[in-house]
Amino acid sequence: MILINNYPIKNGPQRPKNTNSDLVNERVRFPEVLLIGANGEQLGKMSSREAFQIAVEQELDLLCVAPNANPPVCKIINYGKYRFEQQKKAKENKKKQKIVEIKEVQLTPQIGQHDIDTKVKAARRFLEDGNKVKVGVRFRGRQMTHLEVGEEVMNKFISALEDVSTVEKKPEMEGRWMNAVLASKVKK
Repeated sequence: MILINNYPIKNGPQRPKNTNSDLVNERVRFPEVLLIGANGEQLGKMSSREAFQIAVEQELDLLCVAPNANPPVCKIINYGKYRFEQQKKAKENKKKQKIVEIKEVQLTPQIGQHDIDTKVKAARRFLEDGNKVKVGVRFRGRQMTHLEVGEEVMNKFISALEDVSTVEKKPEMEGRWMNAVLASKVKK
């Protein structure tokens, strides 16, 4: 026996807790509900207790499908099958969605042309894969006095990728960084 807040709780088989937020069976506690039968026919308004009794007689479950309606709408269904279908739909939707990653490319104001070409090549590869690219120019020390040099580097970089990207976020200063985001024109 376990004590919780000085009340004895028996160890033994316990009913598994419903981990989702659906109002099912005993959890449906409204004074009056509109009941829909297992075949979709309306059974009318009644207390939630009576609706639960009807569901038990049919060996099915009572699910509240519209708790905010007036009166709340409940349906008699096989809840296990309903949950299985919901999980199946969620898996299908997850398979269909494409997660767009944001790859980051860092530049400096005094970067050489060959280094820019190398970074452009890498960014082009990212964009052709359908990802977004965040371009950042980092300013250190006295470089902050010549922001136009960094802006020129950023504009060169963006213009080199015009054929495969669109500017989603224009270059702007954030602390010591000038950032821009490029979105891919290629859809995969």
